[in-house]
Amino acid sequence: MKLLATVLVVCGHFWEPLARVPGHRVLHAAYLLVYAFHMPVFVFVSGWFSRSFTARPDQLGRLLSGVLAPYLLWTTLLGAYTAWLDGGRFALDLLTPVWVTWFLLSLFLWRLSAPLWHRLRAPLTTAVAVSLLAGALPLTPQLSIGRTLQLLPFFVAGLTLDRDRVLALRGNRRLRAAAPPVFAAAALLAYWLVPRLDAAWFYRSAGAAGLHAGLPRWLALSLAVNLAGAVLGVLFLALVPVRAGWYSGLGAASTAAFLVHPFVQLALVRAGGYRGGLLTSAAGQAALTLAAAALALLLCTPPVTRLLRPLLTPRLRLLLRD
Repeated sequence: MKLLATVLVVCGHFWEPLARVPGHRVLHAAYLLVYAFHMPVFVFVSGWFSRSFTARPDQLGRLLSGVLAPYLLWTTLLGAYTAWLDGGRFALDLLTPVWVTWFLLSLFLWRLSAPLWHRLRAPLTTAVAVSLLAGALPLTPQLSIGRTLQLLPFFVAGLTLDRDRVLALRGNRRLRAAAPPVFAAAALLAYWLVPRLDAAWFYRSAGAAGLHAGLPRWLALSLAVNLAGAVLGVLFLALVPVRAGWYSGLGAASTAAFLVHPFVQLALVRAGGYRGGLLTSAAGQAALTLAAAALALLLCTPPVTRLLRPLLTPRLRLLLRD
């Protein structure tokens, strides 16, 4: 499940430079469709794996070494790399995530708040209310506050929903039967929306002011986008194979793919890989998709993760007590 979500993240990022160019409506529609549900699924899974977090000292230590320290490290690395590619000056700002590193910072904040959500009588309702109130705020990139608030319901859902009911979704025959027609209808809707709705609505990082919308319109569209994310996310979970396979171990190491693929995508963009006619054809875009998926899988393999382990889970023995 986590591996498939990561592959979608990587493919979406490699599609993005083409999706925003006129004349690639089918690819743009696929981009919108994936963005409607892939991060909600990713965040839901993160909530699911945070269910046992109670802020014990050992858990806080793992949170620092496995989430916050990688955020600080990869924000620095990716920021410096981007500045180098652009020939600009690197200005370190650890409060402002660089591209994909927003997720690590948001995860750090979400997981810290996990004990609070377990104490509330209506955690999911409260989280939805918080996410909608975010639309009235002047959201900025600092601390990834926009995504932290707007994607909060998906984290809380994974954190607090009944375990047996969630597990029953996987392999559910009725949901599996419903998935193909629903995804087909969603794809047609995404195709229709391409010239009508900015993809920024699916990023969930801006409030009403940032999207130049009145608050009522922002609330309506945000509810619609999140409802679509929830429905498609449930169907996606139902389609995920129940039995373990060769891919199971790769999913546990998906952080490497999530953090490393931007370096490849940025290099491809700066090298002019998206210029010319190579990737403008359907065959070229299919090849790009396969290459992106293959890259995601490669970055999850044991040799790569062993090589990157010091950067993915830095040891903080000098800072933390045993």
